[in-house]
Amino acid sequence: MATPVGEPKVLDFEAPILEMERRIRELESLASSQQMALGPEIRRLKERAAKLSADIFAGLSAWQRTQVARHPQRPQAIDYVRALGTDIIELHGDRGFRDDRALAVGLARLDGQRVLFIANRKGRDTRERLAANFGMPHPEGYRKALLKMRLAAKFRLPVVVFIDTPGAYPGIGAEERGQAQAIAENLREMSVLGVPILILVTGEGFSGGALAVGVGDRVALLENAVFSVISPEGCAAILWKDSSKAAQAAEVLKLTAGDLLKLAVIDDVIPEPPGGAHRDPRASFDHVRAYLLRTLGSLTSLPTDRLLAERYARYRRMGAYLEEQQGALRPSPSPAV
Repeated sequence: MATPVGEPKVLDFEAPILEMERRIRELESLASSQQMALGPEIRRLKERAAKLSADIFAGLSAWQRTQVARHPQRPQAIDYVRALGTDIIELHGDRGFRDDRALAVGLARLDGQRVLFIANRKGRDTRERLAANFGMPHPEGYRKALLKMRLAAKFRLPVVVFIDTPGAYPGIGAEERGQAQAIAENLREMSVLGVPILILVTGEGFSGGALAVGVGDRVALLENAVFSVISPEGCAAILWKDSSKAAQAAEVLKLTAGDLLKLAVIDDVIPEPPGGAHRDPRASFDHVRAYLLRTLGSLTSLPTDRLLAERYARYRRMGAYLEEQQGALRPSPSPAV
């Protein structure tokens, strides 16, 4: 994984945890240099620090989880590909305009299993971020992904997508080159692609920019990832004409992994190490590896017709509405599939 640039960022609710860890390091240093028997006290402090971290992260608000999802030291989507994959070959270009650095697409092996990967790239320093357009793909990025997904279907390769994007780039050039059309075509084609598609949101996944590569047989979020039709800032700007109300918007959007699992928008939540993935990237990689191998194994065993039928049914089951029957509002049954 790329080394984050600059001093580690500390979110306000993380400060008590880091202060206790600082005291533990001081005691460990003192015990080592002065040959003092401080083992029991150090163990007690470590237990208290672990409990404090668990309590704080269990009670995070939707806006605080959004901040964790955007943490600059958090592993990015492309970092999971580099950490989990072998024999990685990135494929470039959309055969029409250029190669979009905001979206990496290529071939890799996951514990011997050949897959096509798609992963957002945000960049770590200023040069990388500018090259990757801060993780916001242009239409050529989505067209590149679609071309390679069709290649995966031809060679019967599962598709694994790692999402971490604030959304599709909304600039004039992107709109002129068919941003909306590129997103729509991906939605249509991914819905009928004849190989397993596994979606994993590792950080933030907002708007059509995330959904353009987010249609699949299983959709999972890391514990502190967020996934929504719009960012909290964008929602606040539309609803209240005030982006400073982003925290309020985050609560309304129901964008956390826990909320989305209850609503059956996603299928699984992957646990993160104590304090979030940015505190222990290696442990986070291990959790994701275990989930991917387990889930890919179940999906690749399905015949194509059943795979597509279940994918269709998954999206048809989403949502609920009320309809008036003899003057009373009653829940409508799930549509037949």
